[in-house]
Amino acid sequence: MNIDFNKSDGLVPVVIQDEKTLEVLMLGYMNAVAFEKTQNEGKVTFFSRSKNRLWTKGEESGNFLFVKSIHIDCDNDTILIKANPVGPTCHTGSRSCFKTEYNQNFIFELENIITDRYENPVEDSYINKMRGKGLNKIAQKVGEEGVETVIAALAESEEELIGEASDLVFHLLFLLKEKGLSIQDIAKKLESRHQ
Repeated sequence: MNIDFNKSDGLVPVVIQDEKTLEVLMLGYMNAVAFEKTQNEGKVTFFSRSKNRLWTKGEESGNFLFVKSIHIDCDNDTILIKANPVGPTCHTGSRSCFKTEYNQNFIFELENIITDRYENPVEDSYINKMRGKGLNKIAQKVGEEGVETVIAALAESEEELIGEASDLVFHLLFLLKEKGLSIQDIAKKLESRHQ
């Protein structure tokens, strides 16, 4: 990757984005050495301007940012890193340094919660019980929730429509997981149709 570290006295801005929710978590700076260390170790390392040294995010707190992908902008002077954060990113204990609302990304988080239930089953959880009933029952629930969403749209209140649509989205994510797919697969298909 050709990054122009000379444009800004050897430092380039680095935007950190949650790989799963796409939320922007923080902004930091890297020099060439920090960038190389980040690539080699798979953990985000910045050049701290206040400490005047390399600083691996999480070196004191344990809240590391594990690199999932690295992207360079069109001018080769800004880096975007999609990362898997361990714990809060901000030193204040917040998820993000930007205090953005979380609900805009909750569908991605919900998909992560469903995945966690698959990987770490909880005996009395709804997902575990439904999985025990099999694919047909999970698919049937998507159909039921779809019909209930239509009925709510035509004859019920806005609040009831939101509730039924929420149930539909949840069960659709559940069905996708059961089939080994994700919301990212749906997004890619929608994007290809748009072109």
